[in-house]
Amino acid sequence: MSASKASSETAGVPPNTKRPNFLVIVADDLGFSDLSCFGGEIRTPNLDKLASKGLRFTDFHAAAACSPSRAMIMTGTDHHIAGLGNLIEWTNRSDQNAPSAGDSKHWSTAPQRGMPGYEGYLNERVVALPELLKDAGYLTLMAGKWHLGLTPERAPSKRGFERSLAHLPACSNHYAYEPQLENQDQIPGFMTMSFIALHSEDGEYIKKLPEDWYSSNGYGDKMLSYLQDRKTTGDERPFFGYFPFTAPHWPLQAPDEYIAHYKGVYDEGPDVLREKRLTRMKELGLCSGNVEPHPVVADEVKAWADMTPEEKAKSSKAMEVFAAMVECIDANVGKVVDYLEETGDLDNTFVCFMSDNGAEGAAYEAYPIVQGSMIQHLQRYYDNSFENLGRGNSFIWYGPRWAQAATAPSRLYKAFTTEGGVRVPFLAKFPKGFAEGDASNLDRGITNTFGTVMDLAPTILEMAGVKHPSPDGKGTYQGREVVSMRGRSMVPFLKGTEQSVHPADFINGWETCGRAAVRCGDYKILFIPKPKGPEKWQMYNLAKDPGEIHDLADADPERLERMIKMWDQYVLETGVVPLAPALGQWMEAMEAQMPEDVWMEYEYWKDGARDDPEAFRRPQPRFTREVKAM
Repeated sequence: MSASKASSETAGVPPNTKRPNFLVIVADDLGFSDLSCFGGEIRTPNLDKLASKGLRFTDFHAAAACSPSRAMIMTGTDHHIAGLGNLIEWTNRSDQNAPSAGDSKHWSTAPQRGMPGYEGYLNERVVALPELLKDAGYLTLMAGKWHLGLTPERAPSKRGFERSLAHLPACSNHYAYEPQLENQDQIPGFMTMSFIALHSEDGEYIKKLPEDWYSSNGYGDKMLSYLQDRKTTGDERPFFGYFPFTAPHWPLQAPDEYIAHYKGVYDEGPDVLREKRLTRMKELGLCSGNVEPHPVVADEVKAWADMTPEEKAKSSKAMEVFAAMVECIDANVGKVVDYLEETGDLDNTFVCFMSDNGAEGAAYEAYPIVQGSMIQHLQRYYDNSFENLGRGNSFIWYGPRWAQAATAPSRLYKAFTTEGGVRVPFLAKFPKGFAEGDASNLDRGITNTFGTVMDLAPTILEMAGVKHPSPDGKGTYQGREVVSMRGRSMVPFLKGTEQSVHPADFINGWETCGRAAVRCGDYKILFIPKPKGPEKWQMYNLAKDPGEIHDLADADPERLERMIKMWDQYVLETGVVPLAPALGQWMEAMEAQMPEDVWMEYEYWKDGARDDPEAFRRPQPRFTREVKAM
């Protein structure tokens, strides 16, 4: 029997049982406490309603950055295996992921270029969740951010999606605004890959988006239309809908009517907001009443008290726009969920919502790649006047202080393997009749069990009654060998037959741009380069110290040594290419890996690329690397 055929076998679903639908919703750079149901003040009534009927997770984790998390959602395995060991944008240019000035530095990503697991797209070693569900008779739909490949052969349509509207790169203008460059002006280096709102539909590049385009509304309308088509055509297949937004990723932009809801809300600044949210999180039971939050780390920007009135006004307006983006996401979730309720499908639909990483706290104004030409470009082609902030021809971000209001009590934010970078809000509503009974964990409302985005694929496959073709890592799919899933189905925990999703000795690792971590049980070791960390392993007991404040490395060296060995094993199993000798099997970059800014498969931002994509393709070398047990 072929793997494709085998994958359509059902397992654990009683005969004549109607299989559930699935709607997986992902926000981009949303902070842990941004939603109202997670402690925030932002209006999110539709997500709050889903949370009230389901389960909120307080210890759920993603990768520290976007495409790695999306790779894990799609495959159930680690992103270093699936082809997104790093964001291809950060592999392509080392200066994209951190500043390099004075005491600050970025680590070269050259050793990762062309290596297995760093292809920049979902590679052939994995089978994608929608591929298996489509083979099993599901209608597979997607509207939103893909970020798992730029070319037609890497498109969602080639990885199991029957219908798809896909935003292909990391980010872009939410209104698809493109200034017309004058004279010999060029796109600044930092903006090249965010300048064009590159999309495809069903594998075909879209040359021009609608005039009234706004990202969240566009994806909401498209997902709704796909579901309406399903009804119109009488398609009785269950559906899998993947609904990943590009918001609230920078540039911070939102419709005026949403921005107006937050006028003056943030005038007291990020420190006051942080305290208000922590208080509400305690009231909701999302953290302990005596939690010790990690101090704010933001030396590269002014403190609120040191800002001028004009600087405070612009900073609080940026946060108002961010909040508006989140509310607009909620409105589009409501649009789709309300339709499912009208058609009677909602009762049989598993709906979940999460962020792909922690809040984005980079102070880009401190990056040398942003200083100079990019600032001049923004001044010439964009209008960042106070009244215009949030519109399509503005371009702003909100920085580390607002981000740490959203990640508190955790440490730091996106791109760091601290809890502030990898702990994300996750909520789920389950089909009617699922996991009923006295043993069920669904009635808790809130759970503190540890989980990861890798657990979604095995959970969905079990609920759908679909077998993975390679449970032992030795199976094949469509004639090629594929890896097993590292995630674990949440179904036994949800039904109450197990007390947690993962066993107590489960080991989970993280790595992004030389920032690393390993967790086993309550303990976590952490490696953060300077200046945000000491550039050596630290160790924390998260049960007692969720803020990662009190380093136990010197007090318990034996445990630290054991956990460093767990890190070595994680590197061996997943193929991490360390960027520093302290992280294990470090190798200097080969000469062929040294060139910067030549590692994108499709240079879509260049003049003429959209008219003749093939002429702007850049075939990428693929190297090999042997890693031996230590």
